[in-house]
Amino acid sequence: MRRLLSSLLTVATAFLVAPAVSSAATPSGGYECPTPDPATPKQQMRAEWIASVANIDWPSSRDLTAAQQQAELVRWYDEAVELGLNTVVVQVRPTADAFWPSPHEPWSHWLTGTQGQDPGYDPLGFAVAEAHKRNLEFHAWFNPYRVSMTDDPGTLVPEHPARVHPDWVIPYGGKLYYDPGLPEVRRFTIDAIMDAVTRYDIDAVHFDDYFYPYPVAGETFADADTYAEHGGSFDNIADWRRNNVDLLISELSSAIRAAKPHVQFGVSPFAIWRNSSTDPEGSPTQGGVETYDDLYADTRKWVREGWLDYIVPQVYWNIGFTVADYAKLVPWWSSVVSGTGVNLYIGQANYKVADPNQGAPWHDPNEMSEHLTFNRDHPEVGGDIYFSAVQVRKNALDHMGIVKADHYGQPAVPPTPARLEAAGPRAPVLATARRAADGVRLVWVSTDRRATDYAVYRVEDRNAHCATVDARHLVGVVQDGWGPLQSFVDETAERDGRYTYVVTALDRVHNESRASSPRRLG
Repeated sequence: MRRLLSSLLTVATAFLVAPAVSSAATPSGGYECPTPDPATPKQQMRAEWIASVANIDWPSSRDLTAAQQQAELVRWYDEAVELGLNTVVVQVRPTADAFWPSPHEPWSHWLTGTQGQDPGYDPLGFAVAEAHKRNLEFHAWFNPYRVSMTDDPGTLVPEHPARVHPDWVIPYGGKLYYDPGLPEVRRFTIDAIMDAVTRYDIDAVHFDDYFYPYPVAGETFADADTYAEHGGSFDNIADWRRNNVDLLISELSSAIRAAKPHVQFGVSPFAIWRNSSTDPEGSPTQGGVETYDDLYADTRKWVREGWLDYIVPQVYWNIGFTVADYAKLVPWWSSVVSGTGVNLYIGQANYKVADPNQGAPWHDPNEMSEHLTFNRDHPEVGGDIYFSAVQVRKNALDHMGIVKADHYGQPAVPPTPARLEAAGPRAPVLATARRAADGVRLVWVSTDRRATDYAVYRVEDRNAHCATVDARHLVGVVQDGWGPLQSFVDETAERDGRYTYVVTALDRVHNESRASSPRRLG
């Protein structure tokens, strides 16, 4: 074995001087390769939200033991892998509390039913580790301002920051919120989130659509005194509120990139920035809520300023819906991100499928699949995130089974953030490809410590020069095995198949190397 390893490493050194290329590179050698097929992208976001607030998804109850919570999460992950997903978005700060031993905030009561009670393990640490074991990206989902689902501060533990600093808190709509206009609240929120960023191996920080709270009829968000003290030169409270949220987004973005440049920052807003009837640059929609005016979230500005790595508008409507047509919102968002370097994914409303209160399109098993087919005509769309895990599991009308059959037949890795696009690792050396009882066993030598994964491609002829153009020939993505020798068994190979294989290496953010030299069978 030592002699084999030595021989393989000797061969590998001959390739180390070969330049690496990014995943966008075109195969060279004078071959005319086909245009990549949009139906089989190599990079595509395929994710689901796993919500903890109100025990929507995980943990499903506050009465579970630590072992039961862990088993439940592992099941969510295994189901995600089986469906063909590559990312999980897990809520870890639902109500100004924590799913990790935070020095800033108490343990979440959604874990045990008692705020501040240690659940007996580190849920965030466990969640990250188990996701990465399955080659799932882990996006940590935080809510920035929501303190409690009730408006009674007495339900919070005495040491809760909202109890220690009651002037930070505003009751509204039966809930408690931190006041976004206070600089100390913004600093605290960023510190609380950055504690998780610096201590855990997360892949992204994720916000959903909650900034200033959704309007409640007959109620006023009582921040007039804060505006009087901190409003400065702003002519109106609306512009000041938007600036408060802008500061949170921009400052958190800078903090993440300074601490861990590979960690992404993404936001999933309500999909209507402004209606065109309000602003000619708005979307062709007639929705009641506009994030710019009602939530004071200028989501389009965040894209244009490059503060985000990705944005996931919650386009929770069907194709042809008069008030907010999926087929009009997706092109509008595509135009917003075009040229900005911000990735666009679409939030999908699984919870509406087969709901008796929804219209006829949501009773069509193919509606969701048709959304993804529509997206193919808009290359800015880099994938989808489904709300939420419990509805993905329910699979009403077999809508996710149809999505898998129509769209997830080939593997895909999550997209690379534009700001992190770079030369990929050095190409691996594919040493052997041999038939075995369980398929075709490939062995290759890793030549670059930056490699975290390897993509295995197979063609059914001798010409592998165009094998890596898209995922039509991708048979598997394999995690680095923490050693120079890596292996993979192609269990889908036919016993007498005539195949040619190549392998590429990918780094932490999925920049791809050149292909290895091919190995042929038959």
